[in-house]
Amino acid sequence: MAPVVSGIKGDYEDRIVFKLYDVDSSKEGIALANEFGLQFVPTFVFVDSTGQEVDRVVGLISESALRETLDNLE
Repeated sequence: MAPVVSGIKGDYEDRIVFKLYDVDSSKEGIALANEFGLQFVPTFVFVDSTGQEVDRVVGLISESALRETLDNLE
C-alpha cells in the first residue's frame, strides 16, 4: 500500500497529513493499533484535527478508491 499512498500524497499534502506506522514492530505503531483496535493490515484510519476517527478502510484499496475516500473527507 505504501506505493499507492506515495503516489497520491503530493496531491493532498496541503490539506491532509499522512502518517504511516509499522504496527508490528514500532512501539508507536503498536500503541496506535491498540488504541484504534486494529485487527487487520492494512487499515487506514482517518482522524480529524482533534484525533477523532472519522472514517476507516480495512484491507487493500485502489488508488482511485483511496482518492475518493480522501475527497469525501474534505
